[in-house]
Amino acid sequence: MKKAHTVPVLMYHHVSPHPGMITCTPDNFESQLKWLRSNNYTSLTTSQFAKHLDGGSVPFKSVLITFDDGYLDNWVYAYPLLKKYGFNAVLFIVTSWIGHGVQRDNSSGTKIPITASHSKCMELISSGNTDQIMLRWSEVHAMANDGVFEFHSHTHTHTRWDKSEHSHNKNLHMQQELQQSIECLKKNMGFVSNHLCWPQGYFDEDYINIANSAGFKYLYTTKAFGQNRRGSDPTHIFRFAVRNTSGQSVGRRIKVAANPLVAPVFNGFKNWKKSIRK
Repeated sequence: MKKAHTVPVLMYHHVSPHPGMITCTPDNFESQLKWLRSNNYTSLTTSQFAKHLDGGSVPFKSVLITFDDGYLDNWVYAYPLLKKYGFNAVLFIVTSWIGHGVQRDNSSGTKIPITASHSKCMELISSGNTDQIMLRWSEVHAMANDGVFEFHSHTHTHTRWDKSEHSHNKNLHMQQELQQSIECLKKNMGFVSNHLCWPQGYFDEDYINIANSAGFKYLYTTKAFGQNRRGSDPTHIFRFAVRNTSGQSVGRRIKVAANPLVAPVFNGFKNWKKSIRK
């Protein structure tokens, strides 16, 4: 069986009827899953993806599907569609944003919770009103127990300490962030993995060392233009943002990302264009 040279990692935030830059509509998300299934793609677990990065073999047509933050719409829309099409995904949760309470009804009908736009979510998070737009631990457990989603750290508060008034102590704050996230995951999930996604995509060498010291080996970025090849650096995992578009469109992007000849040229050009804009 042919094995994957590289594994594209897809990055989502919202699946919701409120489309935007980081929000995919349920119809388009379903189209993307249909494309993956009809083209015989396998969605990896983080254990399988780690095996690939560590030099092992995974199926030729493999992707890793990731979500960031932990929004309610992941439970209402993304989870049922992933389950319907037989795919699994990874959710990096901001642990202080996840609440307690009974599961909300995500079955079809009038009882489906109302989900908010991304801007509204940010407004509610800023005011401390997270429960109406973020997941609850009961929903996290339900999705994990069903084998559809697995859950990992996205820090505790999602703060860009390098841009805060405490920037001079950013490393200390990141150490605290990671420890708080670890403790929260252990308390509510019973364990914590060695996979971490950086808040708002920011990291530097100090942060990498801090994360490694805290027990995190696999570090996920928001950098799109690179390849996650077999045996490549686990501290610089590339992900590309999936736009609110059709399965065919996302499929073309996946094929480019996985191609050992086309991808380096494409990524080099994109990185060059970014450099000249600075």
